[in-house]
Amino acid sequence: MENWNWCVYIIECLDGTFYTGCTWNIDNRWEQHKAGKGSKYTIKHGVKKLVYYEKFENLDTARYREKQIKDWSQEKKRKLISGEWKQDWNKK
Repeated sequence: MENWNWCVYIIECLDGTFYTGCTWNIDNRWEQHKAGKGSKYTIKHGVKKLVYYEKFENLDTARYREKQIKDWSQEKKRKLISGEWKQDWNKK
């Protein structure tokens, strides 16, 4: 699994909130979310569109980034999506 390419992604939900996830196959995962089989959150809030993703070479780094983004406010996620938020997130 470490040799796969991983993606951290953000989906805009129908109610304007954002869902952040991690996958090795972003196209397949998006189809799962659209079909109502993605996550409890997206099933409850509906999906509008895939608005952002980042690629990673290993799972540990991708999961670290996913957790980081999940902890952010909706406003900070909006800034990341729009390109307003630029940060060297690898630094602690």
